[in-house]
Order: sequence, then structure tokens, then C-alpha cells
Amino acid sequence: MTINKDGQSVVEENEQTLSTPTVETPDPTPASFFTRLKALIALMRPKQWTKNGAVFIGLVFASELFHLYPLIRAIVAFIAFCLVSSTIYVLNDLLDIEKDRVHPTKRFRPLASGVLPTSWAKATLVVLLGMCAVLTFLLFLIPSPPDIYRSLGGANVLFALSIAAYLVLMILYNTHLKHIVLIDVFCIAAGFVLRIIAGTVVIPVVISPWLYLVTCFLSLFMGFGKRRHELVLLQGQAGSHRKILKEYSIPMLDQMITVVVSGTLMSYSLYTVQGQTGNHRLMITVPFVLYGVFRYLYLVYMRMDGGSPDEILLRDRHILAAVLLCVITVITVLYLLPQP
Repeated sequence: MTINKDGQSVVEENEQTLSTPTVETPDPTPASFFTRLKALIALMRPKQWTKNGAVFIGLVFASELFHLYPLIRAIVAFIAFCLVSSTIYVLNDLLDIEKDRVHPTKRFRPLASGVLPTSWAKATLVVLLGMCAVLTFLLFLIPSPPDIYRSLGGANVLFALSIAAYLVLMILYNTHLKHIVLIDVFCIAAGFVLRIIAGTVVIPVVISPWLYLVTCFLSLFMGFGKRRHELVLLQGQAGSHRKILKEYSIPMLDQMITVVVSGTLMSYSLYTVQGQTGNHRLMITVPFVLYGVFRYLYLVYMRMDGGSPDEILLRDRHILAAVLLCVITVITVLYLLPQP
């Protein structure tokens, strides 16, 4: 059977199309090294390192801020927690890469967007853990004040246990616990408490239990606020992105936010009055705490914000001013004014 040249050409093209398997065409313009390096830094989320500032709470409120060795040890502990928290962020993005790709904002993250290869993220996990281990070992070489925790193994051992407990807790959170209602938010609060514990044992000092309560209530407040923001942002698709969101409702979260806000304000006020390491003059800082909390509530309910508390701290000038004024007042009361 004879066909013309154009027909033969069409047949050959069709046969070639059917016989050739479909393969993904590689990106003709892959990201450059510097673009990937920038994405890698973003993957570690340095903006969220502000959360690790909780490590300095023991240093400040125990009046050890201007003592050389406690300050050096606290700075090393802070850097170690920045590294281990970045490890958790990288792990989280690796585990949630598929879910993040359908999220309205998280789809722009380095791994979800495809800018950064997963091989880079996995290598970063190893490097970050190694650097954290080196810094933890370095604390054994830095002199420390009289070790009040010697009977419990010593300050260095307790700090190593604290950061290890944080790492284990966060791994369990990212793999299992974040799928259990309420436990997911309590794990976030426990992470902040572990930061304070690590910051006190590394110096070593003892601080008032009221400060631990303040930290617990405040972190629960931010955690429930974040869940509420996710429900508002994702609306009917919230459950498909994060299954645990099906277990929450906005009215339920509103009630829990009311409880933890009350607990935060009451526990901090009681710390300034009854805290063993506190100072009655610290009552002057209560209005700054009140304003900061109320401003955050305003952003959650009126601006529909609250998804990233660390970004709010750096972005909102009102909260940032309240925090700075509170810190300046605390340092003035504890370090500059004559002690009663």
C-alpha cells in the first residue's frame, strides 16, 4: 500500500509518540549554587531563632547577665539550641514536603517549591547535629560558677540531657505527637520550658517556678493562636492539609485562648510579687506584658494574624516596642537600681 510523503510522515510521528515512554523533562534553568545556598539558609529559618531567647531568661532574672563565664556559657547554649531547632525545621519540611505543596503559603518553602534538592536538606541535618554536639561538648571546657547541680550529675550533663530531651521531643512531635489533639500544642509549650531549663542549668542557677508557668501559658497561647490562624486561613481545606485541624474548632480555640491568656497574666503578676528570685519593683513591667498580650490578641482576632509568632515579634512595631521596654525596665530594676 502506497501513501504519500506527508501521510507517511504523520504515521511515523504517531508511532514514535506511542512507542516512546513519557519522561519528565529536567528544569532547563536549575537554581544556581548561590540561590540554593540562600534557600538552605531560609530552610533553617533563622527568623525563628528568636524563640531560643528563652535560654537567657535564667541568666537575666538570676542577675548573672554581667558575669563573664555565665554569659559565655549562655551564649554557647543559645547557639546550640539554634542549631538543634534548625535541625527540627529541616526535618519537618522533609516530612511534610508533599503537604506543603498544596498549602497556600508553605508551597513557597525551599523544598516544597523545588528550589532546594532534598539531598542538600539531608546533608544539612547531619552537619547541624554535628555542630550542636561539638558546642555541647565545648561547655565541658568552659569554667562554670559553683555547680549547685553537682548531686544531679552537674550543669554540663544536665544541659546535654535538656537539649537531647528537646531533640527527642521534637522528633516525636513531627512524627507522631502532632497528630494528637491538644498534645500537639502542649509539645510546643514543653519545648519552650526545656529551653528555660537548659538556660538555668547551664549557668547554673535556680529561678522561680512562676517563670516556668509564665512560659508554659504564653507558649500555649501562641500555639492555640497559630491553630486558630490555620483554621481561618485554610477554611474548609484545613483538614486536608493537617488532619489534626479537624479536631479543633474556632469557638473551642477561643475558649482555650481565654484560659491561657488569663494564666499568663496572673502567673507573671504573681512572679513579680511572690517569686523567690523576683523583685517587687518588677511590678512596673506588668503593663508592658499586658499591652503585648492584648496587642497579640488584636492581631489574632482583628488582623487574622498569628500564624508565625516569631515573625509578628519582628514585624509588629507595637509588640516589639513593648518587649524592648519590658527588657530595659527589667535590666534597670535588677542591675542598675539599688537592691532593697
